[in-house]
Amino acid sequence: MDTSSVNNLSAGVGLPTDVNLPPPATADQRALIQAVKAVNSAELFGSENEMTFVRDRTTNLPAVRIINKDTGDIVAQIPPEVVLQMADEANGK
Repeated sequence: MDTSSVNNLSAGVGLPTDVNLPPPATADQRALIQAVKAVNSAELFGSENEMTFVRDRTTNLPAVRIINKDTGDIVAQIPPEVVLQMADEANGK
C-alpha cells in the first residue's frame, strides 16, 4: 500500500508560523493570578460568584469585577462603569 500521498498531505498540516501568542506572564502577573485563584477558591464572594481582573477596552484601565458564574452578569465592579466613562471623556478632550 502506497502512503506517500498521505504523508505529503500531512507535511503541510500544522499551526501557522505567524500566530501571535501572548508574552509569558511576569512574576507579578503570576502572583496576581495565584491570589485571584485563592480568593475564588475560598468563595469569599459566594459559591456562585468569582473575582476577575479585566482591562477596560475603551480606557485601557484595569478593573476588578465580581461575576456571577452561572449568568455571566457583573455583580460589582471597581472602579464603577461611570468612573471609567468619566476617564474616557477626560482623555478624549
